[in-house]
Amino acid sequence: MERKTKTVLVLILAIAMTIMTLTTGCSSKQASNGGSDGKTSISLWLYPIGSFSDKKTVDSFISKFNEQEPDIEVRVDYLDYVDGDEQVSAAIEEGTTPDVIMEGPERLVANWGAKGEMADIGDLWTDSSLKDINNTSSVIANACMGADGKYYEYPLCITAHCMAINYEVFQKAGALKYIDLKNRTWSTADFIKACRAVRDSGLVQTPGVVYCGGQGGDQGTRALVTNFYGASFTNSDHTKYMINQPKGIKALNKLYEMSQSGLLSSNGEMVASDELKMFASGTTAMTFAWNASNQKVYAANADFTPYVMAFPTDSGKPKLCSGIWGFGIFDNKDAARKKAAEKLIRFLCDDEEQAPVSVRATGLFPVKSSLGNVYYGTDDEERMSSYSQMMNYIGDYYNITPGWTAQRTAWWTMLQQVFTGTDPKAAADKFVDLSNKAAE
Repeated sequence: MERKTKTVLVLILAIAMTIMTLTTGCSSKQASNGGSDGKTSISLWLYPIGSFSDKKTVDSFISKFNEQEPDIEVRVDYLDYVDGDEQVSAAIEEGTTPDVIMEGPERLVANWGAKGEMADIGDLWTDSSLKDINNTSSVIANACMGADGKYYEYPLCITAHCMAINYEVFQKAGALKYIDLKNRTWSTADFIKACRAVRDSGLVQTPGVVYCGGQGGDQGTRALVTNFYGASFTNSDHTKYMINQPKGIKALNKLYEMSQSGLLSSNGEMVASDELKMFASGTTAMTFAWNASNQKVYAANADFTPYVMAFPTDSGKPKLCSGIWGFGIFDNKDAARKKAAEKLIRFLCDDEEQAPVSVRATGLFPVKSSLGNVYYGTDDEERMSSYSQMMNYIGDYYNITPGWTAQRTAWWTMLQQVFTGTDPKAAADKFVDLSNKAAE
C-alpha cells in the first residue's frame, strides 16, 4: 500500500511540473511579443538621418503611430556613424538585433541582407508602391533588392549628392562664364579653366580640396573621379570594381596634375566634414561633399551664396551619386514583431499625413512621386528647389556592390597614394584588386 501511494505522488508531481513548464513556455513567448498585457513590443534603431536623430521629433512620430496602433510599443535607440556599425555587429553576434533599423541599401541590402540577417519585406512592395517609387527613379527599387531577389529595404527618401561653389568668389574671379548657370553644369575643360581663374584671383586659399583622410564624404571624391572623363566605378551588374580602366586613370592623372599646379589641393588627413567647414568659412571656393542636409548643417549662416552644381564631366551628362534611406527589419524569427514592425514602416513611409512629415524630417526628397513637393509653402521651399534640379542627374546606384565596406577604406588609401606621387595606374590596380577580392 505504501509503495502504491509513492507511485501516485510521483505521477502527481510529474504532471504538476509539466503544467508549470507549459505555462512558463507560454509566458516566455508572450514576453518576446511585449508581455502578457496584449501589447507587442518592438525596437527601432536610427542612424542620424536629419531630424530622425532628434528624440523630441521621433517621440512625436511614435505618439502619432500609437494613436493608430495603441497595442504596439516602440522602443527607440539612436546610433551614430562613429561606432553605430560596431553596435549592430555586436547585436548580430549576441542575437539582440532590433526589429526595425533606418539606413541605406549599402548596409541593409549589400551588407546585412547579403549575410542573411534581414527579413524579406516584399509584402510592403505592393504594385501601387512599386509604381509610385519607380516614377521617381527605377534605380531605387533595384537598390532595395538583394541579389536573391528579395526586398530588404522599404525606402522613404532620396537625395543627389552634388558639389557647390562660392558664387561671389566665382563672380569676382570672372569664372561664372565657364558654367551653364541654367542647368548648373560644366564641362571638365571649363571646370579646369574656372579653377585657374579662381586660383589667379587670390580670393581664396585654394579653389578646392580633394580630401582623402577617411571614408567620410567619399561619394564626393568618387563622383569627381568618375564624372571627369566618364569612367565607370563598377560593372553594370555590380559585381566588380573597375576604376582602373583608361578613363579612370586619365581622371586621376589630371586631378594630380591640377593639385601640383595649385588648381586644386589635396589633403591626406582631411575628411568631408573638414572640407565643408573650409568651404563654409570662405577658405575654399568649392566643396565636393554637398547636399541639402550639409547646407543646413554647415552653411546655414554663410556670408556668401553656396551655389549648387553638378560635377564636371567630359560627356556633358553628369551622373551623380545618390543617397537612399529607408527601413529594414532584422529577421528575429518572431511573426508578431515582424507584423508590428511592418505597420510602423507603413505609417512612417505611406501614411497620407505622416509620410510628408517623415520626409521633411530627413531634409531630403520623397521616393514616392505621389507625395509631390513636400517643401511647398515651407521655409525650405526656395532652398530645396536647386537641389531638386540635381535629381535629374542621378546615376547608377552601385553602392550595393559586394565588398562595399572594404572598398571604402581602399578608396581613400588609393587617393592618398595618387596625390603623394604614386603612379595612378599602379594605385588604381591595387584598389581594384583589393576591392574585388573583398567582393568575392
